[in-house]
Amino acid sequence: MSAMNYCPQCGAPLRERLVDQVPRKACVVEDCAFVHWDNPTPVVMALVQIGERFVLARNAAWPQGMFSVIAGFLERGETPDQAVLREVAEELGLRGEDAVFINHYSLFSRNQLLLAYWVRASGTLTINEELAEALLLDRGELENYDFGPLDIPADIVRRCLARQA
Repeated sequence: MSAMNYCPQCGAPLRERLVDQVPRKACVVEDCAFVHWDNPTPVVMALVQIGERFVLARNAAWPQGMFSVIAGFLERGETPDQAVLREVAEELGLRGEDAVFINHYSLFSRNQLLLAYWVRASGTLTINEELAEALLLDRGELENYDFGPLDIPADIVRRCLARQA
């Protein structure tokens, strides 16, 4: 359950109670109907392809050697397609030419819904401050890349490459 402890409508404490047969935090004030539903946060992910090469990146907060696909939060007023193309531009300095939906994943440990895309892009790769480094891999290198414990990026790559075959 989330760390929300006070009602954003009236400021009263939230207490756990059954709402629709599920334990949820709800306002203790009888006249206030606020319920914290704690729904998953949507996140977009992209396996980015420039020409015949694919981009993996290491977040600045991650240990050496840990690379993944690009990811970011969906913002208010964006469609997932718009969000993934914005993230590619922000994080990699590239212009996404199209976004092909690959799959969705539930990341329960972070309460996130992940929406994965394959994005063909063009331009000059220029990483932003969120990233420490990027790799450009050809198809064979990507097929053999070891994502270690990162099962979701590995599945995104597998599905994307299967679509291209």
